[in-house]
Amino acid sequence: MTGKETEYIKEAVASGKISGDGLFTRKCHEFFEQRYGFKKVLLTTSCTDALEMAAILINIEPGDEVIMPSYTFVSTANAFVLRGAKIIFADSNELNPNIDADKIEELITPKTKAIVPVHYAGIACDMDKIMSLASKYNLFVVEDAAQAIDSYYTGADGIKRPLGSIGHLAAFSFHETKNIISGEGGMLAINDERFIERAEIIREKGTNRSSFFRGEVDKYGWVDIGSSFLPSDIIAAFLWAQLENLDKIQSKRKEIWLNYYHNLINAQNGERIKLPNIPCYATNNAHMFYLVCQNIKQRTALIETLKANNIHPVFHYLSLHDSPLYKNKHDGRSLPYSDYYANCLVRLPLYFELSKNEVDHIINLIKDEFISL
Repeated sequence: MTGKETEYIKEAVASGKISGDGLFTRKCHEFFEQRYGFKKVLLTTSCTDALEMAAILINIEPGDEVIMPSYTFVSTANAFVLRGAKIIFADSNELNPNIDADKIEELITPKTKAIVPVHYAGIACDMDKIMSLASKYNLFVVEDAAQAIDSYYTGADGIKRPLGSIGHLAAFSFHETKNIISGEGGMLAINDERFIERAEIIREKGTNRSSFFRGEVDKYGWVDIGSSFLPSDIIAAFLWAQLENLDKIQSKRKEIWLNYYHNLINAQNGERIKLPNIPCYATNNAHMFYLVCQNIKQRTALIETLKANNIHPVFHYLSLHDSPLYKNKHDGRSLPYSDYYANCLVRLPLYFELSKNEVDHIINLIKDEFISL
């Protein structure tokens, strides 16, 4: 909490307009467009909603195929399944949980409509390879940048680009587990101008109400499919207080991340555990700090040790290709790295208020655990 969240919420209430697209929503939109160069952004009620908007915008229809990693949150897949798509799950790569860009091309068929890379832990996927494939096969790219605010990718051309600004569309999350939060909330970033006008319509229940409020039409009506994807200005007011302190928040999170990394690097010797891998083309936004254990038994022992000391680490996604809903629809391909991360990855506590003494305590417990194993 930055201290101004409730102050700005009171301002929003006093303004008399607490529905969507009020003063604080406009402030947030301008911030993201100016700082990161997105052509257009629209706050949404969640990252899930932003992904659902993206699926509508690229006209996903029954029978279309969408390629994405199996090691991701269910929202990544749900947004496209709801439109009738068949999900083609790709494996993670050996070095980190991101999609293996070298394994995508073999999954492309005449039915493929889009690739959805997920920037896990805010670390960039290999976007040069992904965008090259999209261009070659005339596919859309929707970046799932839920964890990737304020993180960057440097391409072969040497240009450093914010994550979420590279694909045709991108979805961000401001859920309370993220770096910058509004409790619940998200954002659609639009980098392809042909989607801007329709995105506003879809977000406003399929009406051209936004154009009406700008005086571009004399009345508004139902012109497309859509839903109520825009958040209250109260949510935007909370988010604005966070954005004003973005650099401060990021600086503290990176300090915590580096403390973990530098003090646990020795435990990685002998491959007892693996620390996060950040490719040369990626930056670190300190969204999370994770360890990859050798096996599920080792991870379980570590989690139990930390919980016994009132520390609550969590493991992350179960592979979606092996989920109860989708396992019978998956084509049977083995995705060993996806399952590896599902069984072996554990997230350590990382949040702004975490003190150095608390981090040091966690580090010492981990060192003791691995010494004893």
